[in-house]
Amino acid sequence: MNLLILYLLLTKATLTSFSGSTAIPIIRQDFVEHYHVLTDRQLNAAVATGQTAPGPNGLFVVSVGYFVGGTAGGCLGLLAMMTPSFLIIPVLQFVGRRAAHPAVKSAVRAVTIAAASLVLGVTVPMARGALTGVLPAAIALGSFLFLVLTKRATAWVIVAAALIGLAASGLGKF
Repeated sequence: MNLLILYLLLTKATLTSFSGSTAIPIIRQDFVEHYHVLTDRQLNAAVATGQTAPGPNGLFVVSVGYFVGGTAGGCLGLLAMMTPSFLIIPVLQFVGRRAAHPAVKSAVRAVTIAAASLVLGVTVPMARGALTGVLPAAIALGSFLFLVLTKRATAWVIVAAALIGLAASGLGKF
């Protein structure tokens, strides 16, 4: 894939997402479904890598860039991830002055609901590539229940899943 196209697509995803994970549906549509330069398995790996690394929630964009364009693609993914930061100050000034206005509150609430729906919508196709047996399904269910019932940090889920995967791999069960 042309590196300029890669940067523009990743920038589109980061500019139109309102938290790191809401870029996933956009990235999946562009890179997995439209251009076929990434698989669901690679997207899952990129998201998992981004979640385990310290830093911003959308760090998986760098991994997507790397999977598609190598080291140069990873660097462009980082640049695409930072691009919205340059625009946030004028947006905050504009919205901040109008935050109490009912129309602004409604717009922010609607965008939040849409973002959550996008994340749910991309979960099913990504899960198809990852849930390949009883153990992956148990990890998914256990992770979900742990997060919902305990309100703990996602880092615990990632670390526990990695340890379970390592142990299962050593036993030939994964």
